[in-house]
Amino acid sequence: MQALDQSRGAPRGTPTPGLRPWNAAAIAIAVAMVAPLAVVGANLFVPGGQAWAHLAATVLPDYALNSLLLVALVAAGTTVVGVTCAWLVASYEFPGRRALEWALALPLAMPAYVIAYAYTDALQFAGPVQAALRAAFGWGAGDYWFPEIRSLPGAAVMFVAVLYPYVYLLARVAFLEQSPSLAEAGRTLGLPAWRAFLRVNLPLARPAIAAGAALACMETLADFGTASYFGVQTFTTGIFRAWLSMGEPVAAAKLSMILLGFVAFLLAAERLARRRARFHESPTSRRRVRVRLSPGASATALAACLAPLAVGFAIPAAILARLALQGGDEQFGPRFAALATNSLLVSSVTAAIAVLLAVVMAYGARVSRSPVAATVNRLAALGYAVPGAVIAVGVLIPAARLDNLVGDALGSLFGLSTGLVLTGSLVALVYAYLIRFLAVALQSVEAGLAGITPAMEDAARSLGLGPAQALARVHLPMMRSSLVTAALLVFVDVMKELPATFVMRPFNFDTLAVQAYNLAADERLSEAATASLAIVAVGLVPLVLAARRMVKPEGPARP
Repeated sequence: MQALDQSRGAPRGTPTPGLRPWNAAAIAIAVAMVAPLAVVGANLFVPGGQAWAHLAATVLPDYALNSLLLVALVAAGTTVVGVTCAWLVASYEFPGRRALEWALALPLAMPAYVIAYAYTDALQFAGPVQAALRAAFGWGAGDYWFPEIRSLPGAAVMFVAVLYPYVYLLARVAFLEQSPSLAEAGRTLGLPAWRAFLRVNLPLARPAIAAGAALACMETLADFGTASYFGVQTFTTGIFRAWLSMGEPVAAAKLSMILLGFVAFLLAAERLARRRARFHESPTSRRRVRVRLSPGASATALAACLAPLAVGFAIPAAILARLALQGGDEQFGPRFAALATNSLLVSSVTAAIAVLLAVVMAYGARVSRSPVAATVNRLAALGYAVPGAVIAVGVLIPAARLDNLVGDALGSLFGLSTGLVLTGSLVALVYAYLIRFLAVALQSVEAGLAGITPAMEDAARSLGLGPAQALARVHLPMMRSSLVTAALLVFVDVMKELPATFVMRPFNFDTLAVQAYNLAADERLSEAATASLAIVAVGLVPLVLAARRMVKPEGPARP
């Protein structure tokens, strides 16, 4: 009898029928996902011409400096806020802690460009905050100093307010998984609690903290709406300027490659942190028991956790609600319904296709047990680390060339004028979304498959079922919740996506995200609030469900 591979549930050395089509499909999907990135890379070797020389000599240093400053400020801010909140809810017991455990993730439902619109309305010179200060103290214009919200530091604060949950969620899990005996050993050596945290707990959680900060930084580099609205020149705004204003796709591609270099550096730094700071939990470790705080300390901890939640979610949501009720979008009727329909259409189609592709790739890797399949899946997931503006450039350049070739051929042969068929089409837009967010669906599907014992595949084969039949009749029903989660996550991400949508949407095809940006860019913030609230509301439900699922009952608190 052949030995069984217990981790996979299949005989070693016995080929499973039907694996070649699965592997071929996975490779084809990966090639389609990576091809636009290769197109962008190929343009690095194309002469840039005068436009690129002008950009490189004038604004490129500003793009680099502003992007670096933003990333540095966001990394520092999200780390401080996220780690502080994670340590408090993971280690101490105080009133409201259970609700805060999941509520601290709510700012993720608030896109950075939406929170930027809200705070600009509240904090600008004509806004309610400065108006109240002038009325209270009798000040006039020029009599007082007030921080400028539409600036690089202001943009950094917006990003920190909505992106700190990346660090919080990962750091909280890392702290909960640490053995309490380690910190206790530090205290027996005479270390006070705060020094034991800095010298024991914090270094052990460094890989998780670095991963969360890297995610926040990548989202910052990918942003277009906030940086553009605040007038901060970054690589992403430069890509849009080169493509849309200057009509220079090669210059846009070169800027995209530099931006990819920034992303690659962040990923390498995060991997380096993981490699140098590993922690393996001892199987005899005791369960962490939270320390009950005194009334004064409880009030301080509660305030420390409520502050980022208020800044990142409660206050901007209240501002948007006030704006929507006072003014709102004058086109709330049929026009707004059309915008919502467009957003729901592209989000639903992308989510469905992404889940289908993720199932094919994840299940193919599971049944084939091939290192090639695992590598292919990782390649297909690279797009999640790539900003939407870069993906848009990579899709539009070959699409435009193909449209021109087809148009020229049909014009010379039949005298037909086809115009642009692929460029600016829904097909190209959904394709860009898939490149960007396939990794989200793939991660959820792989997690669902990992929870199914390999014995199920043995039982299916013993009944004469092939891989496709086993998938349809055994695996898919068992991983229904994972599939729904994957679809919801992709749906929400597409609803919020602005850079790729702004560049690649078909003519006269606007979404809620584009509508919110266009109205805000025209300083019609009250009207932009309606679309912004709709985006937040759509993302809120799945985020609450996912956040609550991550909170598990813990042990009792000790005094």
